[in-house]
Amino acid sequence: MNLANKITILRIILVPVFLFFILVNVPYGSYIATAVFIISALTDTLDGYIARSRNQITKFGKFMDPLADKLLVTAALVALVEKGTLSTGVVMIIIAREFAITGFRAIAAADGIVIAASSWGKAKTVTQIIAIVAALLQIPYNQILMGAAVVITLISGFDYIYKNRKVLNFK
Repeated sequence: MNLANKITILRIILVPVFLFFILVNVPYGSYIATAVFIISALTDTLDGYIARSRNQITKFGKFMDPLADKLLVTAALVALVEKGTLSTGVVMIIIAREFAITGFRAIAAADGIVIAASSWGKAKTVTQIIAIVAALLQIPYNQILMGAAVVITLISGFDYIYKNRKVLNFK
């Protein structure tokens, strides 16, 4: 198992650690959870860089890396709903987009089509991470950042589908 895949596994292991500190009442728990979230989010960039720079891209990494991202973001969003910091509607929009695009990519893959990440997809990830950190730290006006993340999330979803509409036989 290469280093990039080990980092991806670490990110998955950090999800329950994050959840423990955000949901269990322990001293400085929300700060520790935020630090774990940030470290996990940053290692996403690191494992991708390592895999590409060392030419160690694997099928395992192609599957597990996006799964690790979705687990982390979904865990954070659901925990924020549990804490009453975030509305269920916001979380459902973000999660629905993730399911839709994952399904869309699966349909494309079945036809041998690879849908690469787009600049909108990268912007979605960055704005979601910033908005989640702001919500975790209860930064004033964090709802505005989350609103921006939702808008970019929707735009990125529509962008993926529009640019690759041939996958669904839309002309």
